[in-house]
Amino acid sequence: MKEMYIPVAQKTAWQQSKEIDLKKTAILVIDILGGENGIMPALKEMAENAAKITKAARAKGLKVIFANDAHIKEYDKEIELWGEHGIKGSEAAKTLACLEQSDNDIVIEKRRYDGFFQTDLDLTLRELGIDTLIAFGCDTNICVLQTLSSAYYLGYKTIVPADACATFLIGNQKDGLEYFSRCYDSRVVDTETVLSYLK
Repeated sequence: MKEMYIPVAQKTAWQQSKEIDLKKTAILVIDILGGENGIMPALKEMAENAAKITKAARAKGLKVIFANDAHIKEYDKEIELWGEHGIKGSEAAKTLACLEQSDNDIVIEKRRYDGFFQTDLDLTLRELGIDTLIAFGCDTNICVLQTLSSAYYLGYKTIVPADACATFLIGNQKDGLEYFSRCYDSRVVDTETVLSYLK
């Protein structure tokens, strides 16, 4: 499954590269939520892969950043579209327990799909000296896609472990991953490839 969904002739130099500067890399986990309540069975494998990556990243000394929904029930626009979810302060808005969020991790609360939109994510990354993100989460075609969009516009390089992402609300996984590759120059790989970077 390594570096998939895009013909070799169309890959950019970044996508073809096997290199990564870990000193300038952070992990960005997007909306893998539920706290102690757990996650729906269809997302279990995605969450397990995400947990492997966050654990390996911490062991290697990389910063782990969570971009988590923190909606305001009374007036957030997303509530109109999707119903009540990720309400600020609720268990549903907490990082999924199996990801073992630590005091050294950073949590960025967001009220829109995009983890960069009117948050201090970009400022935080720049102060940390980060130019590369290993980004994953759910939904592939909503919050991950929108966050990768801003990452691209802001000049970040991105690596996406496909099997640590999941689609369950709209679209399909393959098309979302291809979009990342073609439109945002993401290096789409799998969890094992990311773990090999972190050894």
